Amino acid sequence: MTIKFIDLFAGMGGIRLGFEQAFNEKGFETQCVLTSEIKPYAIQALKENFIQDNLIGDICKISAQNIPNFDVLLAGFPCQAFSTAGKGLGFSDTRGTLFFEVERILREKKPYAFILENVEGLILHNRQNRTDEIGETLKTILNSLENLGYKVVWKLLECQKFGVPQLRKRIFIVGTKDQYIDMCHFEEKKVIVRDILEHGIQLEDTHFTRCLLKHYQPKELHGKAIKDKRGGSNNIHSWDIGLKGEISQEQKTIIEKLFRERRKKHWAEEIGIKWMDGMPLTLEQISTFHKSEHLKDMLDDLVNKGYLVMEHPKSMYEITMPNGSKTHIRQQDESKPMGYNIVSGKLSFEFTKILDSNDIAPTLVAADVSHIAVIDGNGIRRLTLREGLRMFGYPENYSLSMFDNDSKGLAKAFDLLGNTVVVPAVKAVSSKLCDVYTEHINYSS
Repeated sequence: MTIKFIDLFAGMGGIRLGFEQAFNEKGFETQCVLTSEIKPYAIQALKENFIQDNLIGDICKISAQNIPNFDVLLAGFPCQAFSTAGKGLGFSDTRGTLFFEVERILREKKPYAFILENVEGLILHNRQNRTDEIGETLKTILNSLENLGYKVVWKLLECQKFGVPQLRKRIFIVGTKDQYIDMCHFEEKKVIVRDILEHGIQLEDTHFTRCLLKHYQPKELHGKAIKDKRGGSNNIHSWDIGLKGEISQEQKTIIEKLFRERRKKHWAEEIGIKWMDGMPLTLEQISTFHKSEHLKDMLDDLVNKGYLVMEHPKSMYEITMPNGSKTHIRQQDESKPMGYNIVSGKLSFEFTKILDSNDIAPTLVAADVSHIAVIDGNGIRRLTLREGLRMFGYPENYSLSMFDNDSKGLAKAFDLLGNTVVVPAVKAVSSKLCDVYTEHINYSS
């Protein structure tokens, strides 16, 4: 038996992999009759790892009449429009409207089933009331699919339960022409970071890692984050390790006080702006919670070393989007006095997160997956591409070696990983669909 499918917004092909694994194991041949992807380096990965008979670019430019008949539509339609990591504009974002390309093809081609995958943020996007289970965006999507005659179910799956060491919640939306899919009662498998690590990989020896290991033993670094704009017991700041130059204990105390005070709302009222989490504070304001005749000298030294920055507070401005909708942005307001602020964001360092080998990793996102590190023996090193692939459950024969030659190539590969799916989760969902599809064809025959 052969089942035909199309793979839209294919990325690295993770949805296709999980789908084919499930159907192949249950005795089906699988045939991908069309793959659509526009990102050039994703296309490189697809060509390297799959036989592509009909690889096209922008699906928006393809008439449904030119798509071969198929049984199942697969689509991880772009998620940035619904993601908390993006701006959350939803259908006001052109990427959000790409769902309607899925709807168009389903309407015209009428396949038996579909599997859609997206970020957790889609569930509550554009929610009207705090008691609503889902937001208006997901309601629109579900109504559209049901109006096409599909029996539609959705489920938020915790992908770490499918045998990958990563906390990753994703919504799956599945529909068939004649039966609801059971999206519960999945077999669970637990894996931790240590289970997927390679060995004998070259350690990092840089100014950053030397500063880090000067102040911490490797065993103390498991699970640590390295960010200057966040706190917590598991966070290391650049000033803790003297990354930009050693400073006095009093200067560290000043930074810690500023770190906390800049988040208090009464400063916004005093400055005359709408409150924001992390405002610059003037010398006079800082002097109210830290007394020292050398305060300005110490603050200016912190600016010169790069731990602090002088900037204007940001005011809120309303702007009109190209589609006519309104949104708000913050920009520095030069009419307000300059103040001192924490300078380094979360991507300012070689590593922003050191994984705990005895636990699962946090959700890996495209923006920072290349800044992930692991402890290896007595040192520290980057997460390898193979380890990254294992984080998402890709098989050992899947290759991203074409990107493993330089830093730019690695950045592309990690960007693909940060946006991909957890293959075993897709396989588990596809296996449920396969059981229903088998019933369908047996009944039809």
